[in-house]
Amino acid sequence: MATPPVLSVMLIVPDADAAVAWYQAALGATELWNLGGVAGLEIGGAPFFVHEVNPDNPAESSPGGVTSVRVELFTDDPDGVIAQAVAAGAAGSAVVSHEVPWGTHRQGGFTDPFGHKWSVGDRSPLG
Repeated sequence: MATPPVLSVMLIVPDADAAVAWYQAALGATELWNLGGVAGLEIGGAPFFVHEVNPDNPAESSPGGVTSVRVELFTDDPDGVIAQAVAAGAAGSAVVSHEVPWGTHRQGGFTDPFGHKWSVGDRSPLG
């Protein structure tokens, strides 16, 4: 049987070492590997990657306040995750309840120090 694909994101950051340290402290990320400038991390078994800005490749730059992608994090404790990220230096928004077809979904978010937008909510959209 074929192994199913895995979806992940690579976040472009100005300083990969600082990003690894921040994601570990703020979100409890585990480092999978680190090549210096590029690192693999995971949160709860979900892999993601950070890649330091490469001045020779202007197509891959840190968002600098503008991004078309939002990272979604599902957890049993969205309030606690956002509070921990804010305590580590993120700009956060409160968790609010949204009525959706499957019931109530609690979600808030934060922008990490590298400009990436994160939505943090309960697990209700997953099943």
